[in-house]
Amino acid sequence: MPADPPSSPSLRASDADRDRAIDVLRAAVADGRLDPAEFDERLDAALTARTIDALKPLITDLVPAPGSGGALTLPSPGKPAVDLLTIKEKHGSVRREGRWTLPHRLALRTAWCEVKLDLTSAVRSAPELVIDLRVNGGNVELVLAPGMTVDANELSVRHSALAINRSAGDDTPETLHVRLVGKLRHGLLTTHWQAPPR
Repeated sequence: MPADPPSSPSLRASDADRDRAIDVLRAAVADGRLDPAEFDERLDAALTARTIDALKPLITDLVPAPGSGGALTLPSPGKPAVDLLTIKEKHGSVRREGRWTLPHRLALRTAWCEVKLDLTSAVRSAPELVIDLRVNGGNVELVLAPGMTVDANELSVRHSALAINRSAGDDTPETLHVRLVGKLRHGLLTTHWQAPPR
């Protein structure tokens, strides 16, 4: 008689499972249920989780218990935040404005385009937004709300111009750090701050 089979191994987590858990964490930090330090700790754990069982403890105090069957079932309110959003365009125009959900990392892949990213009314899902540029020609305009800061120290610029102020010039507490990385070639990048629409 064969020996009893070992207990079933934990169900492996898919990229979609990790993404759904991260969406819940981002929503929780945005509405104040998680502080930024705890969010960072749980986000790191979610990104490296290999099984459903590793993901569950990260979100069990934030959502109703997952359904049976071992699958991770999470609510998906509206447009949940994503870890990476990629924008690709050539010889055109790109506009993101109004109440859009910011990813953790935004990859901008444009050539000879007019790009406007208005963050004043955007839903912030983390304390930092990384904008990874691979921009060849054209203009990139960032519209920021008071409390947002910009760091372009990791941005490689060639045959281009930057017009970046350090801040809005007031004493508003920092709410979002925008970090610019990547490459800008033959283009112009500008930033300006304005109060969000009321």
